[in-house]
Amino acid sequence: MFEPPSLLFAAAGLAVFAAALLPRLLMRAPLSVPMLFLAAGAVIFSLADRLPDPDPVAYSNVTVHLSEICVIVSLMGAGLALDRPLGLRRWATTWRLLGIAMPLSLLGAALLGWSVLGLSAAGAVLVAAALAPTDPVLASEVQVAEPSQAQDDLEGEDEVRFGLTSEAGLNDGLAFPFVYLAIALSVVGTDPGAWLPHFLAVDVFWRIAVGCLFGVLVGLLLRRLFFRSPLESVRTAAQTEGFVALAATFLTYGLAEMFEGYGFVAVFVCAVTIRAGERLHGAHGVLHSYIEQLERLLTVVVLVLLGGAVARGLLVGITWREVLVAAAFLLLVRPLAAWISLTGGRTGPWERGVIAFFGVRGIGSIYYLGYALSEGEFTAEDQALWRIVGLVIVASILLHGMTAGPVITRLDRARQRRAREVSGSEAAAPRTPI
Repeated sequence: MFEPPSLLFAAAGLAVFAAALLPRLLMRAPLSVPMLFLAAGAVIFSLADRLPDPDPVAYSNVTVHLSEICVIVSLMGAGLALDRPLGLRRWATTWRLLGIAMPLSLLGAALLGWSVLGLSAAGAVLVAAALAPTDPVLASEVQVAEPSQAQDDLEGEDEVRFGLTSEAGLNDGLAFPFVYLAIALSVVGTDPGAWLPHFLAVDVFWRIAVGCLFGVLVGLLLRRLFFRSPLESVRTAAQTEGFVALAATFLTYGLAEMFEGYGFVAVFVCAVTIRAGERLHGAHGVLHSYIEQLERLLTVVVLVLLGGAVARGLLVGITWREVLVAAAFLLLVRPLAAWISLTGGRTGPWERGVIAFFGVRGIGSIYYLGYALSEGEFTAEDQALWRIVGLVIVASILLHGMTAGPVITRLDRARQRRAREVSGSEAAAPRTPI
């Protein structure tokens, strides 16, 4: 018989090979790469009894740190991919999603957890905080693909892909105050006097401000090194060695966390700041390409382990109430909140509906839940919390994975048709004599 180590190496090689090829093969199919790796993990851990149990509760440290690395790498990639310059009007879709849709989603998820599932106040807030952010990792099919090197693309970026990418880049960090709120409620109780001052002063104001500050400062420093350094070898390294993007990711995240800031916010802000320098430079493509490949590798590992956890009993004991809450959140709470937030904005009804529907949940939710359970006192509810969050993630992978390809294909065809109509109208318009 084959030895387990040789089987693991062979399986790892096949998984990495699949991660490289499948995104292009499944680009327009009603099937996604996350679906396949989730299923692969379930099959592998169902058949291989000798493999350790990938229990996120028993291996909480591994769960937290693996998902943490995966998220920060994907945040750097998302920020580098965005072509559109930062601005209040240019990013209006993003600000609406963050300022209106996210609070409404938090409120809706918390109410469902408290009233339908019977969770404590701390547990309900934690479920809401874990599920509120959309995922920059598993939503690649509906997000910006890579940095553009064409001037015309900077302002004409697809509003759907831009909105979903920029939203996922920022709301992962902006949901963190509510994770800390859930932890505080689990430890000190619901009396506002015991948690409100610290929540507002530290968890909201200080941590967000520090995250933004370090993101900008490190981004400006690296931007200067990458594009304006007097040492040609430094500039050349940034243009040819993509792994410096990983250095930027870890450096920014570590510095922000050292000073009690939100590292997730810092990494995305750093990426956007780097991209703002020499916006059409080919180095951005090199940096993004490296990060994208690393993100795929990490995603494979996390999804296979998640599939294994499901196969080994993560969702055992699930109730009809939990199924109802998961369906309500994915099909009602998020879509309705996002639709309300985008009403009157720069998106048409079709684009608005696509953005509202594709609020993908994933690895960021795993990190938030694992972190909170390791820091707070949720012992009586930890299994129930993992069931509902795990169910939403799996359902999101399946639901959004099956629909992303066909919907985005239809969206792209509609945009191309409108572009041809506009170009045809301009060509047919009479010229004004000089």
